[in-house]
Amino acid sequence: MKRLYSLGMYAAQPLLRRKLRRRGAAEPGYLEHVEERFGHYPAPTEPGRLWIHAVSLGETRAAAILLDALRRAQPELRILLTHGTATGRAEGQRLLREGDAQAWLPWDTPSAVRRFLDHFQPSAGILMETEVWPNLASVCHVRGIPLALANARLSEKSLVQARRLARLSRPAYGALGAVWAQTESDARRLAQAGATVKGVFGNLKFDANPSPEQLVQGRAWRAASPRPVVMFASSREGEEAEFLRAIARHPDVQWLLVPRHPQRFDEVAALVEQGGTSVSRRSGWGDGPAPADVWIGDSLGEMALYYAMADVALLGGSFLPLGGRT
Repeated sequence: MKRLYSLGMYAAQPLLRRKLRRRGAAEPGYLEHVEERFGHYPAPTEPGRLWIHAVSLGETRAAAILLDALRRAQPELRILLTHGTATGRAEGQRLLREGDAQAWLPWDTPSAVRRFLDHFQPSAGILMETEVWPNLASVCHVRGIPLALANARLSEKSLVQARRLARLSRPAYGALGAVWAQTESDARRLAQAGATVKGVFGNLKFDANPSPEQLVQGRAWRAASPRPVVMFASSREGEEAEFLRAIARHPDVQWLLVPRHPQRFDEVAALVEQGGTSVSRRSGWGDGPAPADVWIGDSLGEMALYYAMADVALLGGSFLPLGGRT
């Protein structure tokens, strides 16, 4: 089964390159260091770093909380931080210190994984939340590189898929030295998938401390608005249509729209303006938001600011069958 999986991953590499070119048209970060995706890392590096893989933005923010605790315990700690998305890598750059390294995690072929491990030679690896790849887990296990899954979660749907591909997924989960789950339900499902669950510690994201400066600024801007502020946070494609209908019914509300994906900022702003609704974007604010029917939060790393501005927040991913958000 793993051999068939690996052949499929090799065969899909041209499709991955095409996908990166397409995504790169909207997010140039996807066009940077492309060969790292295939296990080619030209810059020399030192071995022995602790490797943390945070695939995207949310996982990187959770990794930041974990990393802060690790650095308090070991101030000299050097890390290798890997990602899969442009937003995750951009966020991860803020976490780097002198002696750290950052790269794309390679596509899960045996050769790319081996080149990745040969180049960086990490002392151990921590995968955030869900990122368990069969070849990656297998090669680390063979080489004796301890690999753990932190802030781990597994939905019922994903468990069904894992069971369907048990000959592939069960050895991958079994190769992990430790799994620390978010909830008891996650722990039960992960154990059923073949993982060794060592503890249940909640969601790291709940331990985040919002920026005090952002909170102060957001509250000040809220106080300057004569209307109540309702925020639609982390909106996803298709949900904004219902949002626009709500705007028409409630002109007495100051709406704040924060799309989940940065590559959609321009698209969402254009969509709102098409309906004749005035827009003020965070990227154009100076001393504060300009008067408009809709404020759009088109920045990264400022959710504390936006929540401080809002009287009420609606969370996207919940108004269509998209799985919801936490």
